[in-house]
Amino acid sequence: MKKSLIIIGLLITAQLSAQKIPVTSPDGKIRIEVNNSNALTYSVSYNGKTLVNQSPMGFEFKGEEPMSANLFILNEPQVSLRKDSWAPVVRNKHQEISLAWNEAAIKLQEKVGDMRKMDVIVRVYDNGVAFRYQLYGGRKPGNRQITRELTGFSVPETSTVWVAEYQPHYTSSNETEFVRTPVTGVTSQTVAGLPFLIEVDKENYLAITEAHIDNYPGFYMGATEQATNGHKMLTTKLSPLPGEEEEGVKARFFEQMQTPWRVIMVSDNPGKFIESEIIHGLNPPCAIENPSWIKPDMCAWDHWWSGEVKMEMDVIKEYIDLAATQGWPYMLIDWQWYGPFNRPEADITKPAPQLDMPGILAYARSRNVRCWLWLYCTDVNKNDAYKQAFALYEKWGIAGVKIDFMDRDDQEMVNWYRQIIQAAANHKLMVNFHGAYKPDGIDRTYPNMVTREGVLGGEYSKFSNRIWPEHNVTLAFTRMLAGQMDYTPGGFLNVTPEEFKQQSPTLVANTRCAELSKFVIYESPLTVVTDHPKHILGQSGADFLKVVPTQWDDTRFLEGYPGEYIVMAKRSGKQWYIGAMNNRVQRTIEVNTSFLPEGRYELEYWEDGRNANKKPTEVNKKKIHLTTEKPLKIKMANGGGYVGIFTSVD
Repeated sequence: MKKSLIIIGLLITAQLSAQKIPVTSPDGKIRIEVNNSNALTYSVSYNGKTLVNQSPMGFEFKGEEPMSANLFILNEPQVSLRKDSWAPVVRNKHQEISLAWNEAAIKLQEKVGDMRKMDVIVRVYDNGVAFRYQLYGGRKPGNRQITRELTGFSVPETSTVWVAEYQPHYTSSNETEFVRTPVTGVTSQTVAGLPFLIEVDKENYLAITEAHIDNYPGFYMGATEQATNGHKMLTTKLSPLPGEEEEGVKARFFEQMQTPWRVIMVSDNPGKFIESEIIHGLNPPCAIENPSWIKPDMCAWDHWWSGEVKMEMDVIKEYIDLAATQGWPYMLIDWQWYGPFNRPEADITKPAPQLDMPGILAYARSRNVRCWLWLYCTDVNKNDAYKQAFALYEKWGIAGVKIDFMDRDDQEMVNWYRQIIQAAANHKLMVNFHGAYKPDGIDRTYPNMVTREGVLGGEYSKFSNRIWPEHNVTLAFTRMLAGQMDYTPGGFLNVTPEEFKQQSPTLVANTRCAELSKFVIYESPLTVVTDHPKHILGQSGADFLKVVPTQWDDTRFLEGYPGEYIVMAKRSGKQWYIGAMNNRVQRTIEVNTSFLPEGRYELEYWEDGRNANKKPTEVNKKKIHLTTEKPLKIKMANGGGYVGIFTSVD
């Protein structure tokens, strides 16, 4: 009898252990464990320390029981090492990308009831984990309707987070500050945008976001009201379908649905997340057969930001001349080019009466500049107007379209984005979305989607008091982790924060060198320069904007902390560019130059002038020679910055 009990006990132990599926990173430092012993949960550890405690997984559906417990594992999940390498069409961060990860697929089915099935696919990289769900059709004919995704993130209640609060609305342009907050300040009412940066402690950081959003709503962060056992449970909130309430339907599907990847970046330094390619790695390869026409670069912009700009022929030509003088290949013709927008009579194929579009395009060609066109989303969508318009733009020789004011990321809008991107690719048009949700890595699959807004960017200096140096520094550690960020830098009317006021032409509350640093630090292969030609041409720093690239062969985070300062180094060809940006505390730092190949270099740099604390437009430009053994000293004024170019002299 005793022997029989022992055998039964061993069988139970084996069965229970089989319900825990561990997957580690190739370097062994990061581990996720999916646990199906009671309810379906997961946890994440780093260097042996649990950073995400047991957290729920699963779904709630309209007219169905929740699917999160009472499941059994159908297969014996095998962990396999996978690798992927590619040369991106658009080099956001790296010329060549090589990723390795361990992966497991866990097939689940309910023990009772409708016997519904669900898979969980898990990947663990050396810099983070990702998982997604595969859902299947139900027993009853017709659509299944998701009302809630149960994915949670249980983190220590002592953690600090950076919250981009959109509460109470899911319909927004994703433009707000990322505010440093105790995690206990996140509540059930919070609707926080991603990426969601978490400081567990000074040696452990997480950044939560998502990748490959397709036929599924965008994900926001909320939380339960109370901490439990020393942990705060962060919760997944999905953008409701139009007409649905907070507790309503978020997504519909019939036969199958794959969710986006839930991504948890893990590191001992938040700046290391900036270098990561995990988001692109979770998206399919390029789907455009011959993408050689996709060439994002610098772009002038006839925008209301830079003064009382009017939609007239001579104004457009003035900005084309700016692009030509600076050596930029593009100029963006903004709103009103087809007359009043967002109206029933708006027609995106017919220029406003005062504009001679053939004449504009001929003039641009004569200056070796190509044009982009701004479009309001409802005018694009009306009666499928984009189909005729995109074909016409291709004949005109238009380089790309900037589409604005979507302000949604529900399932329908996510699908609309893909529809527009694909249609644009068919007519060799690049795309820049404004009034947009965060990036998800789709630009790997459709590299014509070259940038998007979804950021509290430079335009807010025109009509608010929200663009401060601390915000600018924080963006690099938060919003930029998701991908391209069309901040629209280049404001050259620089003043101190104390002098800043809302006016026309627009002032910028940081130094000229801080403004230059945005062109190195911020990721945007199409970089749209915001200011007026008369404010840029002949001014200090305009020469740097002639040479700074928008695509990069390598990217390195060097130093910094959210809200304080950041130093980045990026390589283009054989030259390395360095950019540093500061908050409102004057500082001097020494930067290790070990990112450079060993040797001797000429460094041409632009730094805050001696009087930049009081006169932010003052720039000191010099050239020096140095070797890689010697650290680089950088002095930054209040709201200051620094840029430099290293050229080998060996």
